[in-house]
Amino acid sequence: MAGPAFRAAAVRVRVPATSANLGPGFDAFGLALGLYDDVVVRVADSGLTVDIAGEGAENLARDERHLVVRSMRAAFDRLGGQPRGLEVVCANRIPHGRGLGSSSAAICAGIVAARAVTIGGASALDDDALLALASELEGHPDNVAACLRGNFTVAWTEDGGARTITLDPSDRVVPVVFIPSTEVLTETARGLLPKTVPLADAALNAGRAALLVEALTRRPELLLTATEDRLHQDYRASAMPDSAALVAALRTEGVPAVISGAGPTVLALTDETHVGKVLNFAGAQFAAHRLELDRTGATVLPLDM
Repeated sequence: MAGPAFRAAAVRVRVPATSANLGPGFDAFGLALGLYDDVVVRVADSGLTVDIAGEGAENLARDERHLVVRSMRAAFDRLGGQPRGLEVVCANRIPHGRGLGSSSAAICAGIVAARAVTIGGASALDDDALLALASELEGHPDNVAACLRGNFTVAWTEDGGARTITLDPSDRVVPVVFIPSTEVLTETARGLLPKTVPLADAALNAGRAALLVEALTRRPELLLTATEDRLHQDYRASAMPDSAALVAALRTEGVPAVISGAGPTVLALTDETHVGKVLNFAGAQFAAHRLELDRTGATVLPLDM
């Protein structure tokens, strides 16, 4: 049986950073942020070349071990076969190991690019199949759902497969991220979580997560209460004490703030009026950036944009 046919022209894919959990929505909520990696892929006659600029350029593999390449290979298998050769160029802006979904971005960029360079790829690997594959590669759906779909996502697994719904965050919400210079591995952060938690804490998180859906989409004035968490952030504080202290300081001043994903980046959800005040909390340990909400998720763009 003949394998798939591939486009001769290169394709460009842009993928957003993401923040998972958002406080109480542990392993379920994701928010797409306006900070992007770009990947340009061209099917070649033979071999593999990988070029990297920006974040990770000094230490990322430039061979089959690269996460974008591994994700493309997995997608090509689902699409019916591998191309003879690949040229991959990565422009990375999402910091690595900071809780902003860099691995999810690489996975999503790879599978979307593989689909885009395959003739008939959108029919062979539809959006639901993309989500399923991305979740399989990442191991959980929260970041990849937001990266693929944009906006605010609620993700879960059912009958062994990943599912998600996408909601529009309020236009009044302005994300500010505080990015430290040090990394925290997701495996390290997960290793600090207990096997069981008090029932009262689980009940509080369930209520806050439900409230957060309303707060983030329609009533941002409720975000401080809605982002309260007792399931994971306190347990992980020892791995990121400066981040935990910053979250506490922001919340004491009435600013909704959480650890982004597994950390150590801190995410504050403020409004246009208070952005300047929030940015002043950065101090020497953090680089603070006001970001936009990403509304589109992973996107195939013209090469000349």
